[in-house]
Amino acid sequence: MTDGQRVAHPTGPRGGTSPRLREETVPGLRERKKRRTRDALLHTALDLFTTQGYDETTVDEIVEAVEVSQRTFFRYFAGKEEAAFALQDMVESHFLAELRRRPAAEAPFDALRRAALSVWDRIGETFEEIFTVELHMRMYRMIESTPSLLAAHLRRCSALENQIALLIADREGLDVNEDPRPRVAVAAFCGVMRVTGQLWVQGRDCDVDSLRDLTEAYLDRLGPALAGDWRAAHGPEAGTRPA
Repeated sequence: MTDGQRVAHPTGPRGGTSPRLREETVPGLRERKKRRTRDALLHTALDLFTTQGYDETTVDEIVEAVEVSQRTFFRYFAGKEEAAFALQDMVESHFLAELRRRPAAEAPFDALRRAALSVWDRIGETFEEIFTVELHMRMYRMIESTPSLLAAHLRRCSALENQIALLIADREGLDVNEDPRPRVAVAAFCGVMRVTGQLWVQGRDCDVDSLRDLTEAYLDRLGPALAGDWRAAHGPEAGTRPA
């Protein structure tokens, strides 16, 4: 070894490997710790929101329960609202990813339908790893019954519909501002998704399979509901409409 060259010895004060180096050499250890902290903050926030109320819960209460600082909370969430919609963000991001992966040959509504059902097929395990489905249902009910969150929810739904319509238009090579079909199809699709979500949280079956089945049943009824004479299915008399 020539003069001036040094060999870095990653040892601690007693000759062992330093804790910092051990942490950095274990693949993904830091990321896993960050994920556990975020999950703990989110689970605690949602539990407090749904037990004592969104407006009544403070960031101080959340971080105190997890035993971290406010700075740590804001490292993961911009505020309480972002935490409140974290579960929806997760579902929506999975859906958009699935929609982008659908084969180009699929018709637009088929792509939407299959992307939605694929999300519910795959996301159950993710839910159970971090939350319970029951907590998701409680959070959904709370959003629907909290004016400030309901307003935010409707705003977010509008933005999501626009994003999906742009994706569908791009798939079909259309200009969404010139051709109304992408927005019409997405508005109908998202309307069904909202209805099934509301029906699901009112029911007794709090599992992802029941939501998936309900979603499939309602999406399958969308086409027939928009076409033909509904009364025709109930006999000649019922099919006669007043002039």
